[in-house]
Parts: sequence; structure tokens; C-alpha cells
Amino acid sequence: MNPRITVNENITLITLHNIPSEITYISDIFEDIAKLNVDVDMISMSPVQSDLTSLSFTINDDDLTKLLENSVFQKPIVSSGNRIISIFDSAMSGTPGFAAKVFKAASSANADIRIITTSEVQISILTTEADYDETYKAILHAFDE
Repeated sequence: MNPRITVNENITLITLHNIPSEITYISDIFEDIAKLNVDVDMISMSPVQSDLTSLSFTINDDDLTKLLENSVFQKPIVSSGNRIISIFDSAMSGTPGFAAKVFKAASSANADIRIITTSEVQISILTTEADYDETYKAILHAFDE
């Protein structure tokens, strides 16, 4: 395995708890954000257990004020100054243990991971700035072996 590992810095995590789980409501949230010309990167929604859910997404720190001044979010939970570490490898699909290797590396760094998103070929983790250096080094080391 020879994954490509990239980093995005100055990332804000926004979490909305107890919002309607209807896709129309969620669609409206992202349409409103798009109208502000704010780019959303990672998106994660909790499994729907009722008519309410939790939704988390990341934006650039520079867009936070614009988003909060123009949004109707009620009591968003905001965490700024984070970094996204993305691990991309087209061989990830069909390779058992790839995610385990990434998560074991983050665990060895005792990282504060805020959100994880995946696809068939990419794992992205949002870590605090304080835990970034050790987490990044641990992930690089995991794939050097």
C-alpha cells in the first residue's frame, strides 16, 4: 500500500443536534450554505432513530463568521482550528484492514478525533490542532512499514 496523504488546515467543525431528520430540511441547510459561497468538506449524519438527528460538517475557519451571521442554526456546536488528514488509495476498496491501520495509528497517538468520513478509496479524519503532529506522524509511520 502506498496511499497519498494530504492535510487541510484551519478547519471548523459545526454540529447541529436535534434537528429534523427529514432530507428536505437537511437539503435546505446545505442550499443556504451554498448561497453564502461557503464550501463544505466533510459531512456526517447520525443514524436516524426518530424524527430528530445530529448533523456535523466542516468548513474553512475563514467562513465561520459569514456562516454564523447569516444562518438560522439554533445553538450550533463549533470547534475551530482543526486539521483534516485524508488518506487516499485506490487499492483501499477490497483491502481488508485498511481502516483498521489508520485508526490504530490515530489511537497510538492518543488523538482527539472529532469526525471521520470515508469512501471506497479515502478516509478523512478531523483532528484537533493540538493532536495533529503526532497523529500525522503515526499515520505516515503506519504506511512506511
